Amino acid sequence: MKKLCRTFSFSISLLSFSCALQIANAADAFDPQSQWMFGDWNGKRTELQAKGYDFSLGYTGELATLMHSENHSSHGTEYADQFAFGAHLDLNKILGWPDTEAQITVTERNGRNLSNTSEALNGHKSSVQEVWGRGQTWRLTDFWIKKKFLDQKLDVKVGRFGEGEDFNSFDCDFQNLSLCGSQVGNWVGDQWYNWPVSQWAARLKYSLTPEVYAQVGAYEYNPENLERGKGFNLSTDGSHGAIIPAEVVWTAKLGVAKLPGEYRSGYYYSTADAALIASTTTEKKHHQGGWVVARQQLTAHNGDASRGLSGFVNLTVHDSDTNQVSDMQNIGLVYKGLIDSRPHDEIAVGIARININDKVNDANIRNNSVDARGLQGEEYNSEIYYGMHAANWLTIRPNIQYIHRVGAYKNGENAWVGGIKFQTAF
Repeated sequence: MKKLCRTFSFSISLLSFSCALQIANAADAFDPQSQWMFGDWNGKRTELQAKGYDFSLGYTGELATLMHSENHSSHGTEYADQFAFGAHLDLNKILGWPDTEAQITVTERNGRNLSNTSEALNGHKSSVQEVWGRGQTWRLTDFWIKKKFLDQKLDVKVGRFGEGEDFNSFDCDFQNLSLCGSQVGNWVGDQWYNWPVSQWAARLKYSLTPEVYAQVGAYEYNPENLERGKGFNLSTDGSHGAIIPAEVVWTAKLGVAKLPGEYRSGYYYSTADAALIASTTTEKKHHQGGWVVARQQLTAHNGDASRGLSGFVNLTVHDSDTNQVSDMQNIGLVYKGLIDSRPHDEIAVGIARININDKVNDANIRNNSVDARGLQGEEYNSEIYYGMHAANWLTIRPNIQYIHRVGAYKNGENAWVGGIKFQTAF
């Protein structure tokens, strides 16, 4: 608790300090119109970008507190955060290599997750603080190079990175994990590793038309990459196979206003062994499954296409022989610029359903290990947030989450959680 207070106090103090200095030095550091909290370094950042060097330092902090639950009186509070240090390199400008770029990202995570410490959220399938996870430690998250060929139609990326950066990708503005990021990685997480974990990988993308592309990848499956002391592991020792995803993506521009949208359909297969659910033998099979992702801006606000209502849908299905979650769905709406005086603010609502494989219940019944809360079915996670665009370098999203049937148990807890998510670019 002391660490939580220190971390949160530091964050609040930093924001207060930022606001105080904004008045004194609004033209540079802490200028709300700047994309960076610390400004342009007297023009040095823009100068470096022009030469091909784009440095970044981002911070994400998430506070969660249990506001109400039906069967538990203890209301805890937790804080988790992440720093991300990055460098994007335009190798055409730096070395004269046409259509070539590289990325290096190092991340560091801290804190604790309310889903793990609250009795009311015991067994929670999602997470009320998505930034927590995969070990609270330093990691090499990106270390890749990318080059285009064939009149820029073929895009080849190799190095260390995660599947969710390119496949089954989705924004991460919500604080609840079931509404944030690549959902396949959330439910096949024993082999599919999302940010901030990286592995050796290769991805080929080919543009079929200006709006449609297809891509395929191969990602090393190495459980050692999850170990706390191996955040910078570059060895292939411990590899057990590969995850192979394939995807077709349509980047749509619909209507007279050319409202943007993105539609993804994909499939993954793992060459690594996976244990069978509800099996009494040592027989192994392989993870496989698919996904559909759709997000589309639906309206323009008074003719302004930078504002308006957008909708999204995520669907995933997974192998019933090897995966505990058989399928999940989420759906939601986001309105940007609803209030004319706050054109960059947004309000969003989303709901997710996580469906447990029936074979999990079969195994528990056979082993006489059925939980006192009953058999498992579906867990529902919902969230509403208001995103305050405090500055171009700071967004604050207070949110309320409701979890129905925690752990997907038929007699599971129902809980309300309050949260605050803020993202800063230094």
